[in-house]
Amino acid sequence: MTPDPLLSLAQLVPDTEAEGPGRRFAVWFQGCPLRCPGCCNPEFLPFAGGTPTRLSDLVATLDETAGLEGVSLLGGEPFAHPAAADFARAVQSRGLGVMVYSGYTVVRLRAMPVAAGLLAATDLLVDGPYLRDQPEAERRWVGSRNQQVHFLTPRYDPADPCWTRRNTLEIRVRGGEVAVNGFPAVRAVGLWKPKWQRKGQSAQP
Repeated sequence: MTPDPLLSLAQLVPDTEAEGPGRRFAVWFQGCPLRCPGCCNPEFLPFAGGTPTRLSDLVATLDETAGLEGVSLLGGEPFAHPAAADFARAVQSRGLGVMVYSGYTVVRLRAMPVAAGLLAATDLLVDGPYLRDQPEAERRWVGSRNQQVHFLTPRYDPADPCWTRRNTLEIRVRGGEVAVNGFPAVRAVGLWKPKWQRKGQSAQP
């Protein structure tokens, strides 16, 4: 790994309360080898595109945001990006928590040598492919019923009341552009996207 690797980012929300416990710095990676039908971020599936970002620049942006509890890594697929582990280690070195969303199960990840670095620097893991016919309406920060939350370190407590609250959706309007993140109600998935995208005609990888 180079001293200052490039990360391919699809989206960055420096301060959010919709992607995990507390105030979080959320990073979406561009590129995923999985193809879960009904993926809420189909535009993040191709490895082409995204914004090439130096690790040092991403860490600098993190350091500029005060009052954070931790960082959430989403995608795309974080475990498909080796430099994600470098970022996660930098996050933990600052006393912040790391939450990762993966389409792989934790069993599969533990059998993948390339996943070891990021897995070792993860406090919370939400694992498993998204199943659109099994939407999760009760558990917070989980997309479908098959997905599980794994508390890999003692940093987070499964008995914390935050896990029983309703999911939230954040919508931001900046310079005429609308940015959305969080977990919408099932009937609202994709409503903010153009009509041709809602019909499943989004750009293919």
